[in-house]
Amino acid sequence: MSNHAVQEGKMVHKSATLAINEALERRLKAGEKVLHLGFGEAGLPVPDFILDVLREAAPANHYAPVTGEMAAREAAAGWFTRRGYPTDYSQILLGPGSKPLLFAAIMALDGALIIPQPAWVSYAAQAELLGVDTIKVPIGDECGGVPDPRLLSEAIAQANHDGVKIGGILLTLPDNPTGTVASQQDVDAVVEIARVNNLTIISDEIYADLVYSGEAPSPLKTYPEKTLVTSGLSKNMSLGGWRIGYIRFPRNDWGDTMRDTLIGIASETWSAMASPMQDVAAYALSEPPEIQEFVTKSKRLHEIISTAIWQEFVNAGAICRKPTAAFYIYPDFDPLRDILAAKGIDTSEKLAHELLTKHGIGTLQGSAFGDVPEALRLRVATSLVYGRTNEQRWTAYDSEDPLELPWIQESLEFLRDGLAALRR
Repeated sequence: MSNHAVQEGKMVHKSATLAINEALERRLKAGEKVLHLGFGEAGLPVPDFILDVLREAAPANHYAPVTGEMAAREAAAGWFTRRGYPTDYSQILLGPGSKPLLFAAIMALDGALIIPQPAWVSYAAQAELLGVDTIKVPIGDECGGVPDPRLLSEAIAQANHDGVKIGGILLTLPDNPTGTVASQQDVDAVVEIARVNNLTIISDEIYADLVYSGEAPSPLKTYPEKTLVTSGLSKNMSLGGWRIGYIRFPRNDWGDTMRDTLIGIASETWSAMASPMQDVAAYALSEPPEIQEFVTKSKRLHEIISTAIWQEFVNAGAICRKPTAAFYIYPDFDPLRDILAAKGIDTSEKLAHELLTKHGIGTLQGSAFGDVPEALRLRVATSLVYGRTNEQRWTAYDSEDPLELPWIQESLEFLRDGLAALRR
């Protein structure tokens, strides 16, 4: 009976990003020489001033309100308000990371979900778990995270012709996997299409504080009435394992309905964000000077290292957008297709396998992000190069020139040698 149930049940695979991280960590712990470029962890330790808040809050073992404690919700509302999007605490719902909040938002949609191609691995996977159809629309040449507007219009027209109801569009601002940020003009072009078709926009803005230059774009500027924004402290504050996320709803009848729907989903799934983390969220999202300094210095380190690794891939012959945010790049090895084909490498999966097994360079194949399998593109995460120990990471964080640190130099040289060997 149980075996029969398993055979007929839904097979759910582990997230590709989590799987590669665990696989590479096993190799490192076994003493193998591996360059870990596979996982999007922010790569820095927790500052003492945040640890102090958690220590003080640790005894709290009560169930918090489903929506979150008032202080944390007010702090999240203030975060948006300071960026030019006036927000009341009632528009905020907290959750254990932005990932379940995205899942709940997709669940609440009425219709198919449009996602960029490529896009973060969990969007399509979550939609599949929910039985929500996805429509993949390729990104433009300049940046990722936003579907090409012309192709988006064509995809919507085709869906309408085929009788497919579309519920919304998901954007990533800035983008994982490409490490780029769209311009506000790019976002506005998508917004106009969404408005004409009365579509919801879900905007994943968890990297919004990590734009190297200028402000992060957002559909909130021009389409606040039907935009849901998710974010959290995993990336800007390097608190991935602490699972602190939040979502902002519009302040209108539609937004109230979506909020109440997600509160209902939350109440029957995760119940509430962990109580001690509510205090951490209230403190960090209020952005005292020490928090602002940490984000600023982290962003500088991300830019320096991402740009250096981008340069290594470009020097090796790959085509790659220069990173403008976060800690990713997305190199395309199409110029080396003939060389790689001679080695039997004709898909991104085979390319990632070759780099790992022959050269010790751990990356993630583009096909994991919904890219076409035959495209020789990889997602490269750059932030675990900062060091293997907290001492090394803090040294990189404080360094005027982190590229001169011996362990970072060693990583860049290892990458350079591996890419050179790949070309031979």
